[in-house]
Amino acid sequence: MGYESVLLKLSGEALSASGDAILDRGAIDTIAAQIRDVTSTGVRLAVVVGAGNILRGRDVTDVVETQATADQMGMLATMINGLALMDGLERAGQPARVMSAV
Repeated sequence: MGYESVLLKLSGEALSASGDAILDRGAIDTIAAQIRDVTSTGVRLAVVVGAGNILRGRDVTDVVETQATADQMGMLATMINGLALMDGLERAGQPARVMSAV
């Protein structure tokens, strides 16, 4: 018996194929197609995506004084990646939505 529900954690770097681009459409489309293939088997899939390709809160502590502000900036970067992945999933024919407390 297979899994009914799966939680997938993606690194933000997975959405950028090279160090030059923050987001890479080819990488996003590949991941979206793989997610679509998994969900076509009937598995419910939740995806958590990181944001290290855009910003890490710990890297801006010299720019902003409050750690919470730096962390919030990192959370917004996570939203950007989530929206990019959602767009890729929709191009692949896979319905998706982004959910966040931000």
